[in-house]
Amino acid sequence: MKFISKIVLVASLVLGFSANLAAENMKKLGNMNVHYMAIGATFLTPEVAKAYGIERSKYNGLINISVLDNTQKDTPAKTVTITGTARNLLGREKPLNFVEVKEGDAIYYLAQVQYRNEEMIRFDLTIDDGNEKQNLKFQQTFYTD
Repeated sequence: MKFISKIVLVASLVLGFSANLAAENMKKLGNMNVHYMAIGATFLTPEVAKAYGIERSKYNGLINISVLDNTQKDTPAKTVTITGTARNLLGREKPLNFVEVKEGDAIYYLAQVQYRNEEMIRFDLTIDDGNEKQNLKFQQTFYTD
């Protein structure tokens, strides 16, 4: 029963992210294919948010990063360390604290960021797989519901 509920939670998380697929992007950085997205936390169901310890608020964004090893067949998920900051247009810097989530063969990293309506946030991340460090920069404009 516990396994089935975990599958349902993961499916809900994926479906919640799928609702905003236009926000998903991928960059090849050295030996890493980095998939990233930033969405409003209200896209998650209350059950999924609770299961992952995510505050579901119209002023809270969720950053989801997954890193795949592009040197191996079938590009398996890689364990990495991600550090970085989010900065609004006024220059206010917000540190990001990524939490690793492992579900079967999938590994992804989640962080939260607070925002206001129509606020553009610039993300500056360092991804370290133990062999190389890569920098990922992107921006996202968030809207309240």
